[in-house]
Amino acid sequence: MIKNFKKHIEQTFSNLNDKKIIVACSGGLDSVVLAQLLKHHGFNICLAHCNFSLRDKESDGDAAFVKTLAEQLNVKLYSETFNTKSFAKDNKLSTQMAARELRYHWFEELRQQINFDFIATAHHADDVLETVLINLSRGTGVKGLTGIPEITETIIRPLLPFSRDEILKFAKKSEYFWREDSSNASTDYLRNDLRHNVIPAYKKASKNVLKGVSSTITHLQATEQLVGDYMVLLYNLLVTETVDGYEIDLIKLGDLPNQGAVMYELLSPLGFTAWKDIIALSTSQSGKMVFSETHRLLKDRNNLILSVRETKDTISEEIFIKKNESQIVNPVPLTLIPTDKIGYVDSSVIYVDEDLLSYPLIVRKWRQGDSFKPFGLKGNKKISKFFKDEKLSLAAKEKTWLLCSKESIVWVIGMRADDRFKVTDNTTKILKISTN
Repeated sequence: MIKNFKKHIEQTFSNLNDKKIIVACSGGLDSVVLAQLLKHHGFNICLAHCNFSLRDKESDGDAAFVKTLAEQLNVKLYSETFNTKSFAKDNKLSTQMAARELRYHWFEELRQQINFDFIATAHHADDVLETVLINLSRGTGVKGLTGIPEITETIIRPLLPFSRDEILKFAKKSEYFWREDSSNASTDYLRNDLRHNVIPAYKKASKNVLKGVSSTITHLQATEQLVGDYMVLLYNLLVTETVDGYEIDLIKLGDLPNQGAVMYELLSPLGFTAWKDIIALSTSQSGKMVFSETHRLLKDRNNLILSVRETKDTISEEIFIKKNESQIVNPVPLTLIPTDKIGYVDSSVIYVDEDLLSYPLIVRKWRQGDSFKPFGLKGNKKISKFFKDEKLSLAAKEKTWLLCSKESIVWVIGMRADDRFKVTDNTTKILKISTN
């Protein structure tokens, strides 16, 4: 295995020779073998150990074992203890997902702190098969069937070509010691159930299953790259960036084959999963929406508008501006400056008669029934009609703010001032209001 490992490193990780590597070491078989192999081949390594506080004395025993291993290898050890259960509860995560998030976040923090180049994890060929089967059972696209990548930014996985049987045989022959994690014996988790029950039977039925899966993954990775190249072309055809987010052209989408697959490739990276609802949007009336945890997809005429979801923390119903207050930043930046003359006017600047204002001024979203007297026009106009005439999308309407004096609209901010507050020959105090 030493020769095969060296050959694999030379072929796949030729840039590692002068790099510093953090080895994620639990004390288990795989991470011990990885640490030993990297050290044997002369790499500059340190060990990083996570104590997730999930198995009481057993977890402490793992930490003590890794400390001894670091001393034997004559490398530095970094360790961190986490309250994993508390983190999982606070963030509404499973224990496994909480542990994963905690360790990878800490690994990257540590890497930057000690100025190392890479983090090495001990995933192997059996882990790849487990991941493929898990993703297959949950429903996935091509990406979910491409296994575990050997390199992702600062994370490397040098043991991926090797099976657990190979690693175990090598460790026994080399007389290495390691710790057995009792939780790995439990079949309460899907991955463990696959590891102990499904995959052994799979290997027995097909002796070359790992090699076959590896070959399939290579083909799927090529397919994924091909799909990615195709989606770049379709993205330029279908998607337009706007001030509201992104617009997906439904008319152009309708001319394409495999529309559902195209939508999946566009939207799945943003967490969308309700594919039936998303497909139905194309024939729905304007205003229908589908959400992911982070984004919203809104039907508006012949487009789907994709935008980041606003949270309650980022939205305030009303913001008040006191007299002599010269600036606000949220929810929209406004500057209010007294002046003695009218300067250049555009959509970002208005001049008003300050004596006509009632403080505090109010910044708020528009409401059904709102109306104003557009500057330069006779008569009132409902805000909804004004938006329609301006051909505003639903998303743009939602992002529009009003500056009000009591119940009267002073300015549809960034669009049109109200004629009732304009500067006249009788004005004695001029207030310049701008979004700059």
